[in-house]
Parts: sequence; C-alpha cells; structure tokens
Amino acid sequence: MNTTQITKRINSVFNIMKFTYGVVPIVAGLDKFTNLLTHWEQYLNPSIASVLPFSPHTFMMIVGVIEIVAGLIVLSKPVIGGYIVMSWLICIAFSLIAGGGYFDVAVRDLVMAIGAYSFVQIAKVAVASKTHVAHERLAFS
Repeated sequence: MNTTQITKRINSVFNIMKFTYGVVPIVAGLDKFTNLLTHWEQYLNPSIASVLPFSPHTFMMIVGVIEIVAGLIVLSKPVIGGYIVMSWLICIAFSLIAGGGYFDVAVRDLVMAIGAYSFVQIAKVAVASKTHVAHERLAFS
C-alpha cells in the first residue's frame, strides 16, 4: 500500500470520527433542552444535585450548552475538541460511578473516551498530512 492510499484511508476514518465526535455531543446537548432521547436528570449524581444553587434541570441545560460547544470545537478544531470530548466523557463516567449507578453507561462513556483519544491521534496525522500536501502545492505553484 502506497502513501496516497494510506492517507486516503486515514482521512476516511478521520472524517467519520470527526462527524461522530462532533455531531453526537451537539445532539446530546440539544436534547438536554427537550429530553426526547432520555430524561437526563436521572443521570445526575445525587451528591452533585444536592449542592447545586439551581435546579437539576437548569444544570442539565448548562451541560447541554457545554456539549454543544464541545461538538462545534471538534468540527472546527478536531485535536482540541477531541481532547475536550474525551475529558468530558471521563468526567461523566466518574460521576456516574461515584453516584453508585448506571455502571453500564459509565463503561460506555469510558470506551467512547478511548475512542475520542484515538480520534485525536488520527486527527493529528490527518491534519499533518493536509498541511504537508498544502505546503507541497505551494512549493510547486
């Protein structure tokens, strides 16, 4: 397999992961306002909910805004956004574990965090290859 084929494969995987780790947080964030996918407040650790200066619903809407912003960052700055999403997923998983429930969701979020880390590594390669190609085009134009 030559370098061009490898680059195409990496870019294909990069684009799928960029779309996934960009759009999913946006959709989940928007759903914090509608609760169409699930009732998000049920996942809030009770010890966190008890110290909030506002309602759990308001907290989840704030979470929704953060998730929307994280998704937009993934779409515009994949490496930075990928690290943000990875960190966010780890925090959610630890909160669920500390709350003593939803261990299945916590495991899923940790697996998604590993995927986000993998996405960042692929993004670094994809961005570097695009930069390299752009420099080559400028050198020959």
